[in-house]
Amino acid sequence: MLEATRTRISFSGEVLTAAAFLAATVLVGLLIVRELRVAPRALSAAAQTTATPAAVPPEAVSVPALTFGANEIKVGDGLAAALARLDPTIKMTNRIVETGPLGQREVRSYEVSGMRFILVAEPFERGAEMRLSAIYLQ
Repeated sequence: MLEATRTRISFSGEVLTAAAFLAATVLVGLLIVRELRVAPRALSAAAQTTATPAAVPPEAVSVPALTFGANEIKVGDGLAAALARLDPTIKMTNRIVETGPLGQREVRSYEVSGMRFILVAEPFERGAEMRLSAIYLQ
């Protein structure tokens, strides 16, 4: 019978390889734990771009669109176009201008026939036109 010989990594080579794999596993585990414990910067920045509690009362309810007769205002519409669709009988009761991360933010309160609603407008990117980012009913 013929016995095949095979080369074997030396004992120190095996120990170094095992130590390298162990260190890589521990490093990956630490990175995962760190990401789970700390909120990513994108999420914390998004939380700061919402309308301020002083401008929007806590009892206000967010809606995707408002319909006034044949006219409809939706989140994402340009501010100028949305204001043009408002009926002249709707009167503005309050206007707050703030500085947000992407530019000016306007929070406008309106009232019509006892119904109050709030339009929040801000640019969706730097240098862009103002768009409705939220509509609230009170």
